[in-house]
Amino acid sequence: MSSSDEDMPLVGRRVPNGASRPLSDEVVSKTTDPSTANSPAPNGYAQPGVSIRFGPVDEDVEMQDVEVNGKRKSRGSTGARKSYAEPESSEEDDKPLSKRRRTSTKRAVIDSDSDDAPLISKSAKSRKLPTAIAESDSDVPLGKKLVAEKARIEHKAEEEAKAIRKQEGAVSRKKPQAKAPVAAAKGKAATNGRKTLTNGIKKSESTDEDIPLARKVPAKRTSKPVKSESATPTARGKAKAKKESTEDREIEEAEEEYRWWEDPTQGDGTTKWTTLEHNGVVFPPPYEPLPSNVKMLYSGVPVTLQPEAEEVAGFFGTMLNSAHNVENPTFQKNFFEDFQAILKKTGGAKDPNGKIIAIKEFSKCDFKPIFEYYETQRAEKKALPAAEKKALKAEKDAAEEPYMYCTWDGRKQKVGNFRVEPPGLFRGRGEHPKTGKVKTRVMPEQITINIGKEAKVPAPPEGHRWKEVKHDPEGTWLAMWQENINGNYKYVMLAANSDVKGQSDYKKFEKARELKKHIDRIRKDYKKGLKDELMANRQRATAVYLIDQFALRAGNEKGEDEADTVGCCSLKYEHVTLKPPNRVIFDFLGKDSIRFYDEVEVDPQVFKNLKIFKKAPKKEGDEIFDRLTTTALNKHLSGYMQGLTAKVFRTYNASYTMATLLKDMKATGTVAEKVKAYNDANRQVAILCNHKRTVTAGHADQMEKMGDRIKGLRYQKWRLKQMMLDLDPKLKKKKGAKYFELEEGLTPEWIEEHQAFLVEEQRQKIRKKFEKDNEKRVAEGEREMKVKELQERLEVAKELEKKFKKENKSKKVEAEGKGVTVEKLENNLEKLDQRIETMSLQAEDKENNKEVALGTSKINYIDPRLTVVFSKKFNTPIERFFSKTLREKFDWAIKSVDEDWEF
Repeated sequence: MSSSDEDMPLVGRRVPNGASRPLSDEVVSKTTDPSTANSPAPNGYAQPGVSIRFGPVDEDVEMQDVEVNGKRKSRGSTGARKSYAEPESSEEDDKPLSKRRRTSTKRAVIDSDSDDAPLISKSAKSRKLPTAIAESDSDVPLGKKLVAEKARIEHKAEEEAKAIRKQEGAVSRKKPQAKAPVAAAKGKAATNGRKTLTNGIKKSESTDEDIPLARKVPAKRTSKPVKSESATPTARGKAKAKKESTEDREIEEAEEEYRWWEDPTQGDGTTKWTTLEHNGVVFPPPYEPLPSNVKMLYSGVPVTLQPEAEEVAGFFGTMLNSAHNVENPTFQKNFFEDFQAILKKTGGAKDPNGKIIAIKEFSKCDFKPIFEYYETQRAEKKALPAAEKKALKAEKDAAEEPYMYCTWDGRKQKVGNFRVEPPGLFRGRGEHPKTGKVKTRVMPEQITINIGKEAKVPAPPEGHRWKEVKHDPEGTWLAMWQENINGNYKYVMLAANSDVKGQSDYKKFEKARELKKHIDRIRKDYKKGLKDELMANRQRATAVYLIDQFALRAGNEKGEDEADTVGCCSLKYEHVTLKPPNRVIFDFLGKDSIRFYDEVEVDPQVFKNLKIFKKAPKKEGDEIFDRLTTTALNKHLSGYMQGLTAKVFRTYNASYTMATLLKDMKATGTVAEKVKAYNDANRQVAILCNHKRTVTAGHADQMEKMGDRIKGLRYQKWRLKQMMLDLDPKLKKKKGAKYFELEEGLTPEWIEEHQAFLVEEQRQKIRKKFEKDNEKRVAEGEREMKVKELQERLEVAKELEKKFKKENKSKKVEAEGKGVTVEKLENNLEKLDQRIETMSLQAEDKENNKEVALGTSKINYIDPRLTVVFSKKFNTPIERFFSKTLREKFDWAIKSVDEDWEF
């Protein structure tokens, strides 16, 4: 489908055989709906239900094909505008939390929704999860408690919007002239984003969105970088006495932090930079052919392939351990078609005698020899000494260092991903129709470079040239190319913690804050429009209702060769099932081909409208909103507020809900209890805003591992009790024989498995300690310890193994440790009970969150400044909520608000 089709009304599109789709009536007659023309409905407006169930979905969500070079080209950018214009949102630049690096080895400093997050103790019984949240396995919609909570929050939002507009109107009547910015109190940060800057520039109250970034006024340079927002002067006696060289001052000035969120001239103009320098991209290494003794088999016969075909066979061979992909019929079909095409292009396959063999059947192909070779390579790499791994990493980092940063308007900025994607097999997400197709190697001749006119153009690899070199200050990308699978453009852009990305996030959340002023009018209008006489208006009102109340995406129609993903405006007959009196089931492939299944209660008028929109002669394949397009919907919304589109509702609803919950919260107790209170609020936002996720295939395994860890602690408890008996046999009579029995589930078979695990764990710890000690000795110029020393250390693990065997035979455990007493053992038992309780709560929390996307809410939709406010207001370290990566991404939020800031 051409890009121009996107703005064509859906009713004008044709089905493949040339016949027109059935069309909804232009006008809704009184016969069809007696409530037409705004006559009041008998029951009034009903508050919609909220589902906490994502539906019967059990497929895993693969993340291998996440866009690693910034955002892929959006469908909306394929029109007359330049295709490389800056994306409005940075939400797709973020990796899943499960793949983020930990910021510390300490268990205390972790992502707030991590498996190991400390949870509130059982003693704090006053702060319980809402019933509907705790019962997340239920298939029924959320109970009355959360429905009432949602209604309360929406009512509050509407009242607040009226109050804001009334206040602004009163101010404008009193002072029609431009207002001078109000200075913040000395030594105290101003609230609501208006601050007095350390460089003397004040944040204007008026918006500066139309001022190009190129015209921004740079922050005044000081002799030293700003290190603190404190108004208290620091002692500088020694600093004044110490002379600084010109070079040192230049370095300090170059590294001075640019607090763009305090710059009154930063805006949303078209010019993004005036000068831009960078060193291009890093290409993946060339293919290294397999050893001559490693061959793919066809009908049991080893075949020789040309390097290009052998590389493609290797793509499949390396994936044999990923059953989710290689056993998928679509994946197999697409791969084999591309593989055959490459075989034809390269001269085919040959048997050991040099005779050409026709590769016709996928079932006769055996890639195991290739898989086994690469598995051996991986094992060897993993077994390398830590020092050698460190040296290899340092070598790689040194080679890539020139590409890691660019100079943007004279400021050093980190590049998001400067590596060109390597060739491989496309996996896609969900049920993508092109999964398994070959992603070809990207050559320099496909890459366009964007750089400043005065800058030195990075040299392409020897013997190659760039496709094109542009000098486009409107683009925020450094390099781009078009991939061969879906024809999407891939971009090399700045990192998430760069000024440009930060400004994109900032503007996204500020736009959501602006919606706060208009939400009451919008809701009033769409509720009224639900009974409009004109079908187009009624469809539009119904769509806005679904987008606002159930966080549906707007959606665009897709071509036949694209994944059949849909949103609200492109819902088809079969995607919506109606269950009287007012229950609706949505079932379709949403963004990234992830199945969206939800059963919700809607307003009776919305139910009636959907029934009208599905009226015969419509059938499967026909559009429900056939008189509405995403473009028309967004144009209508922009009439309420400049720049308002359907997707802003998701950000607004999540942020406003979180702001309301935090404002009402009185978090007390320990840091762990405060973190738990924050997580509960985050979970409630995710539920109320329908931020769902599929239950991953690995969830059951993770829960089993957590269960084993808890059982391991219970086994330790049993051993401690046996040690108490060893010290004082009379305790058996005193405490009773049952006290010393094994707990349920600790079978002899499981105990032996667990003991073997503990012995192996001990061995691994000893080996790692030995390697670290050797690294330290080498660094200090000493000789490495010999293997004999390692073998002596490993005797500890052997002794542990012998001890377990003896205990299993005698059913007795000898007391361990110096000066061990019954009292000390009882204290240790109490500590174990606390650990078991904490881990049990963690397991329960993880199970409750299996279908709730806490990370999605926190990273993409909840204004990060709200998390910062919670952190400062309740004196809780920000590290407990944001990982290192997120702290860098949201640095602007952390430094721009205090505890009094309001969304």
